[in-house]
Amino acid sequence: MICVGIDVAKDKHDCFILSSEGEVLADVFTIPNNAEGFGNLLHTIRSYSRPADKIMVGLEATGHYSYNILGFLLDCGLPTYVINPLHTNLYRKSLTLRKTKTDRIDARTIATMLMSDVDLKSYTDTSYHNEELKSLTRYRFDKVRERAKLKQSVSRLVTILFPELEKLVPTLHMASVYTLLSEFPDAHQIAAAHLTHLKTVLSDASKGRYDRDKAIEIRDAARSSIGSKMPAKSLELKHTIQLIQVLDAEIEEIETQINSIMDEVHSPITTIPGIGTRMGAMILAEVGDFSNFDSADKILAYAGMSPSTYQSGQLTSNYAHMEKRGSRYLRYAIFNATKYVCMWDPTFAAYLAKKRAEGKHYSVAISHAAKKLVRLIYAMEKSGKPYRQAAT
Repeated sequence: MICVGIDVAKDKHDCFILSSEGEVLADVFTIPNNAEGFGNLLHTIRSYSRPADKIMVGLEATGHYSYNILGFLLDCGLPTYVINPLHTNLYRKSLTLRKTKTDRIDARTIATMLMSDVDLKSYTDTSYHNEELKSLTRYRFDKVRERAKLKQSVSRLVTILFPELEKLVPTLHMASVYTLLSEFPDAHQIAAAHLTHLKTVLSDASKGRYDRDKAIEIRDAARSSIGSKMPAKSLELKHTIQLIQVLDAEIEEIETQINSIMDEVHSPITTIPGIGTRMGAMILAEVGDFSNFDSADKILAYAGMSPSTYQSGQLTSNYAHMEKRGSRYLRYAIFNATKYVCMWDPTFAAYLAKKRAEGKHYSVAISHAAKKLVRLIYAMEKSGKPYRQAAT
């Protein structure tokens, strides 16, 4: 067996090749992060291996820096293992008491881990191509969060410029209100607007829902408004609404791409009541290849949703907190998906009610239901059966 450890960096990669007998075949050497460097690495690996040898290549999960070399290794048919940097760090510390960390040492550590750790799972083509879905779901997550902050700014600015408006409409964050505020960004401009024009703006933006009476109501409220006349804030409101509208279009485009990939995946996860395409896509994207996990509990651990354990001597903690290590995106997706599943599915609703009846806090009860949901998803992905069939 040939073990190859690669420490990934932005411009170069340090590599180390070790045999299963512990013989150093190639001491640490550096390759540039380009096509020539990748070719030299492959040539070096081939020169130290025979056709019958099993080759294992390991590298740390370093985000976008490792993506290109990972794809190259998979395309070359080399079994590749992506290792958690935390795991590597702990393993390196277990080998020496000295506080040393260099790229050369990391390359050796990774190769040694490959030789000694039988529980490592190789990175598959499924996981690699799943990166497309992961990129889209994370990109959407960031865009939605950015939009939410802008909506808070709109609410803040309306409170300053036209506080009475919020009580006249179901929500400030609707197309008709945004159109109104884009043209008349404060109470004084609305009060001075011609009624016919104001009515036309509202009617067109609301598709006929708001008529002349609503226009009169809003104009009268604007005329008696306590809102401040601040041109700087009005300009900020107009620009904030424009940014939200741009984000709306971007998010819609991202969701179209996500839906397209999900149509090709044919996952049974969306048959669970309460899990839509977007949340299901996020869970699938973050988990990746379910065959890399021996059990649902390992997915929970990967999401950082396993309870922490503390015991020293006769002291044992009775209030274990969630570890919250691992993929925060997966943790977010599972936790929020569980809330909706508990709302829409009678089985999960009853389970949540049972935990609440035991005196557990809502968040704690949801975390219990989340574990139940992850076990269900794991079984469904393994069997390929939709929810009702998997449940029976």
